Parts: sequence; structure tokens; C-alpha cells
Amino acid sequence: MFGRLATLRRGPCVLRHGRFYATAPAPPSTSSTVAKTSPRSTKTPPSFFNGPRDMHAFPSANAFENESPRDIRAYTNDSTASIDKNGSSSSDSQQNEAFHGDGGMIGPEDLTKSFKGISAEPFPEKVSEILMAPIKSEDVELKPDGLLYLPEIKYRRILNKAFGPGGWGIVPRGPHTISQKTISREYALFCLGRFVSQARGEQDFFGDDNIATASEGCKSNALMRCCKDLGIASELWDPVYIKDFKKQYAAFVQGTHVTTSVKRWVWRRKDRTLDYPFKEEVPSGSLKK
Repeated sequence: MFGRLATLRRGPCVLRHGRFYATAPAPPSTSSTVAKTSPRSTKTPPSFFNGPRDMHAFPSANAFENESPRDIRAYTNDSTASIDKNGSSSSDSQQNEAFHGDGGMIGPEDLTKSFKGISAEPFPEKVSEILMAPIKSEDVELKPDGLLYLPEIKYRRILNKAFGPGGWGIVPRGPHTISQKTISREYALFCLGRFVSQARGEQDFFGDDNIATASEGCKSNALMRCCKDLGIASELWDPVYIKDFKKQYAAFVQGTHVTTSVKRWVWRRKDRTLDYPFKEEVPSGSLKK
């Protein structure tokens, strides 16, 4: 009896003619063997997973321009799209042509890395005259700390006048870099299909709710810096021009912060008043009796 129980415990048994007989374990099925031994899928993810992404500011933003039609087809499960032997998709061909261009001036260049046309030849003389024309003194703005600047819309108007609307563009060169209070990003300026300049724009922000607005300010700052290589408003980087402008058009006055009541010396244009949050203090000797 105990032997029978031992046999029963050692393996599967069958009852034949009043006796228990041990049986060999059944071989595993082919399907289970394949399921256990089949290697995991080694499909490589599309290249946009490794491309530049704005993980902090825009978690869902991907560098879709680096994605091939075959990768798009494999990961979207689009049954209506068809891929030919060259890897092009019928449903994506129009989108790729619209983004990369088909025989245009830019061509199938990856603008996030391309330096196409850099220093190939100077722009026409008429364009150069528009770009390097002296700026008007009434267009120059003055910050309270004495920094001279040209509004960003002025740069865009000069570019549109020189190259025409659509003849220039600014392209991001990587993801946003975000610190506790500052956001920055590399941008490249292309004019008439040629690489012109590259610069990093930066912008301060206060609170996560202002990141989207700060990212636009970061782009505007990069555009202003890229325009230096085209000669636009180059006077603003000349120390001699800055000193002459302040001497002729600016005044250094004492202002009071309207919320903190802190007094400090600030700059303003002679033909304008102080902007919020400062209010100019009138000297006591000039008060009318």
C-alpha cells in the first residue's frame, strides 16, 4: 500500500487490474514549447523615440520629421496604408512631400541638423541693403536697467521685407532645456533655403503655468540673436552707439515701485514716461507752488 502511494507521489499513475502503474510524463505540447522558447520581439522602436523631445515643456512632442514611413506603418497599424518595396507609404507620401519638400529649395534635408548653403554666396545687393539699413531711433526701446532692444516684430518685418513672407523660417535644433526659472532652446535661421545662423534663445518664467508662454519668448529671443549675423539692428550691439543713444534720447530718473514702495534709479526715454510697475519721483525743487 505504501509502495503504491510512493509510486503515486513520484509521478502520474494509472489503475490497471487493481494495481497502480507509474506512467512517464507526457511531453510538452509544441505550442507551449514555442511559447516558452520563442524569443521576445526584437522590433526596434521608431527613430523618433530617440530623437529630440520636449519631455518637460511638451511631453507628447516628438521629432516626427525623423520618422520613416515604414516605422509609421508598423506602429500605427494603419490597414489602409500600403508600403512599397522602397519603404514609402501611399498615405504618408503627401505629408512627407509637404514637410521635406519635393525638389524644392530645401529638399529632403533634416533641418534639425542641416547646414545646407552656409556661406555659399552673399545675398543679392538689394536684400543686403534692407538687412543692414540703419534702424530708426523711434523704434528702439529702453528697459529700466538701460538695455536697448528692438521689438521682435520689427525683426520679422525686416525679414519679410528682405526675403518675402515664407522666404525665411526658424527651426528648432533640439529639445527645451528647463531649469528652475529659465527655459532655453537652440534655433537655426534659414533664409531662401540656406542656413544663416544658429543661436540659443532663453526666457525666464515663474510657475509651471507660464512654461508655454516662456517657450514662445525663448523662440523670439533666438530669432533676435540669429539676426545679428544678417546685420539687422547691429547698432544695438555697438557700445559707441549705445552711449550716444542714451546721451541723446534717454534719461536716468528715480522711480518708485508701486507695490513694494522701493525707490531705485531707472532708465527711460526722454519722450516717454516710466512704465508699470515704476512711478517716477518728481524732484522737490521742480514742484509748482
